[in-house]
Amino acid sequence: MAVSVELPVPPEGRRLRTGPSASPARIVWVKTMLCAAIDIGSNTTRILVAEPDEGKLKKVMEQRAYTRIGQARLDDGTIPAEKVAEVAEVVDTQVKLARELGAGTFRAVATAALRDAPNGKEAAAEIEAVAGIPVHVVSENEEGRLAFLGATKALGYQVEGRVAVVDVGGGSTEIIIGTADGGVEQVRSWPIGSGQLAEELISSDPPSASEIRRVRDRVDEVFAEVQITQPEQAVAVGGSATSLRKIVGARLEYETLERSIRVLSGDEALEVGRQFELDPIRVRMLATGVLILEKVSELLGQDLQIGKGGIREGIVLDMLNGGIDVSEPALTPG
Repeated sequence: MAVSVELPVPPEGRRLRTGPSASPARIVWVKTMLCAAIDIGSNTTRILVAEPDEGKLKKVMEQRAYTRIGQARLDDGTIPAEKVAEVAEVVDTQVKLARELGAGTFRAVATAALRDAPNGKEAAAEIEAVAGIPVHVVSENEEGRLAFLGATKALGYQVEGRVAVVDVGGGSTEIIIGTADGGVEQVRSWPIGSGQLAEELISSDPPSASEIRRVRDRVDEVFAEVQITQPEQAVAVGGSATSLRKIVGARLEYETLERSIRVLSGDEALEVGRQFELDPIRVRMLATGVLILEKVSELLGQDLQIGKGGIREGIVLDMLNGGIDVSEPALTPG
């Protein structure tokens, strides 16, 4: 006969032990490993709350805010005080949400948005003071390492051979090449991103044919002399790639990328967003992201598979450092 038992509220930072090792005769509270990773980027500020679950990574909560630091920077590259205050408030709210869920370990990283700003360190310090957690302005190599870790461990299968992880952000594009066993071999970064190009070169909604040509020409110019190691497979991460999954599916080939351009230039952002359940703000920046991804795919000689993990998943895996078997695919749905 089933017996209904009302359990007491767990102490802060702990959960009820379940499974074969749990005794039915007594209640055992075990310390949780709920981690929160915050990524402060050029377009968005995102949080992932996740925990280990039977050797995998279980997502508990994800949230994003369009903070658009890249578009707010002044002529000299500095971030205005009001924008820093806005981002600090967003991060503070995200931290509070994560704490309510029981997260006990936090790591916030800032990428090109703060790394390239003359007052980036001061901005990070102000965000720290408001949110109450350290904010790390990471180098290109560290950003690449975390993105590679998150992308390759969240694919759902064991990665074989050399893999390229392509991360198109709002203000920069990274290609990280390495192997699952040996780690990162090469990190390449270019100061070109979806938000930056959209801000500079696209004013119409939807983007006109001439604007698409201007973006394509700029992308071709940036990558004109680039030579890069050819991988056996390539994975695309970041906001542009994950949004494209809703429009064309999980694999980005030349045909699907061109189809997505037709979709994005065929109707206003609000209508495209409604049709594919995307934020219109993201839609406005998506065409430029597609053109970068198309060029990078050409450079690598590989179609791009859209990844299920990126820098935030990499941060959580890095924080757990042994709580997850990183020799195997490490992501389970929340």
